[in-house]
Amino acid sequence: MATFHQIISQNLECPICLTLFNQPKSLSCSHTFCKDCLQLISQTQSDKEIITCPICRKGTPLPSGDVGKLETNIPLSLLVEEVKITSPTCIVCESAEKPPAVSYCQDCGKYMCKTCEKGHSLWKPLSNHKIVPMSEVLSGKVPLKRRRKCKEHPNDDEECFCTDCQEYVCLRCGMLAHLPAGHQIEAAAIHEQKLIENIKELKKGVKLKKTTFENNIDFIESKRNEIAFMMRKLNDDIDEAYEEYMQLLSAKREELKSQVKQWSEKFEKELQVLEAKGQQKISLMNAMEELVTNGMKVPLEKDALFAHDTLCENLKSFLGRNDPDSQSPRGVSESAKTIAFYRYKKINEPRLGELTKYTWDVKADLMLPRGKFMTCMTRAPDGKMAVGSSSRGIHFYSPNGELLQTVLKDVSVYGIGFLSDGRSVVRGGQHKILLYTPQWEKLDVTFETRRCRRGSSDGNLAVDKDDNIYVCCRESKTIQVFTRQGGKAVRDMTCDGYTPKQLFAFNTKGILLRADPSAVVCLDGNVKQNVLIEKKGRCAYPAVCRDDSVIVAWVKNTDFWTKHVSIDRYTRDLEHVCNLITDFRVQPLLMGYYFLQEFASGEIAFCTGHKLYIFDGNLFELS
Repeated sequence: MATFHQIISQNLECPICLTLFNQPKSLSCSHTFCKDCLQLISQTQSDKEIITCPICRKGTPLPSGDVGKLETNIPLSLLVEEVKITSPTCIVCESAEKPPAVSYCQDCGKYMCKTCEKGHSLWKPLSNHKIVPMSEVLSGKVPLKRRRKCKEHPNDDEECFCTDCQEYVCLRCGMLAHLPAGHQIEAAAIHEQKLIENIKELKKGVKLKKTTFENNIDFIESKRNEIAFMMRKLNDDIDEAYEEYMQLLSAKREELKSQVKQWSEKFEKELQVLEAKGQQKISLMNAMEELVTNGMKVPLEKDALFAHDTLCENLKSFLGRNDPDSQSPRGVSESAKTIAFYRYKKINEPRLGELTKYTWDVKADLMLPRGKFMTCMTRAPDGKMAVGSSSRGIHFYSPNGELLQTVLKDVSVYGIGFLSDGRSVVRGGQHKILLYTPQWEKLDVTFETRRCRRGSSDGNLAVDKDDNIYVCCRESKTIQVFTRQGGKAVRDMTCDGYTPKQLFAFNTKGILLRADPSAVVCLDGNVKQNVLIEKKGRCAYPAVCRDDSVIVAWVKNTDFWTKHVSIDRYTRDLEHVCNLITDFRVQPLLMGYYFLQEFASGEIAFCTGHKLYIFDGNLFELS
């Protein structure tokens, strides 16, 4: 007969792991399982928010999908702990005082003292029974023998199993209660053997599936090794390419520096020649001065007097006709300024850049249409130059200065921009922004621009690569930004206290503006990046080139009818690169702005309001 301790212990076993409960958690159906067992069940289910009871198949919500947040069965947990610390006594001894049990036979289901354990082992029919120490039983690691005594017939073991009721029963209960009810009864050993066979089949399936996953893990490891090998090879290739490129770059650097040295020596030699000539003139004057001064030492007579007079006349003549040569050194300097280093922007080739030498000549010098006052100039996508007129119309010119087309003859134009889809944006009279098709048909799109008392002369506009439209607002010292859909401005850009006059969009990102007082300002969002302030006595008129470099026309007032223009090239950060054109004389308009642009083919256009100048650069080899 089972002891009280054995009965209690058997009823404290988890139905899943068959060991004493460990952190018992109760489901809503009142069934209790170990926390770790429920965690394992949860991991095998697709729905992580509900856990299904493995006994009654009812669902229990899982708070946040966490088994640990289920209710703990505290009384059961306390009882398990009490059982663990209570040592059972030997149930084999026949003496009245039962000694403490030191082992447990899993086959017999009996606790034994040390003496009984020795006798148990010596009896041959029981020699193959599995005996475990009590420490493992008390820790809950070893399941107790599950053969129980019948509740109705305490002296009978539950040797049968009812497949309909899914429970063990004794033979008498099976014959008297279950069979008459039509239930299927089989021997408990047969049922347990079926369970064992089923478990074996499942274990085979587990083994096969584990083998599949292990093979997959091995496959993953092989792919990891392949990737690691490829990554090492990539790094090696990069290092090899880097070393080769560094050698090429170093060689190119030395080549460029050698060119710079040659040009430096050439210019230095020219200046030395000019300097030597100046020194010769000084030496000659010193010698003549000394000879003339000799006449002060003694009274001169006859031939000496005639010679002295001749020397004095020669010196006077020399002083009257020989001034220092300032043009030649200036010419050498200007020639040096035409040499520039253009950094190579493509990163897929091992090149630093090139030293280039340009001279710029006037390719075209033409009067714009009579009576037309030009108010803006923009590079068109097809390579032409679009020049807008306040007297109405947009005129398109070729790089050779040929008038190719005139459109919008009835519209006053103060700004032009071109969208990526071929449409055009025009700033018309009274501050209106107009949108046209590629065929110059007006579209019904409205832009809610800010009204300005200054009227239509408020400034031009610019279009960036994303088709954002930037519009000058001089009075508020801001720039309104619109999308090509029109409507209200999507944002206002502040100009950091500058008054915007002319706008240019960089090909990458940001805006270049000409502002009052005459300055060139780079803006990226509302952030002022760089500022190029007016040179003394000159006004700046900038433009953005195809490569995002900046050219600036510096206009100098020479007299009422004449102005001189110098054009310099700058980086996007407004760092000076080189001088292109020096003091070119233009005929100005008495009032109005000047406009500068670069053709797609590289020529530079400069408009004075009534005249258009086109400059062409000629490249010379630096050899």
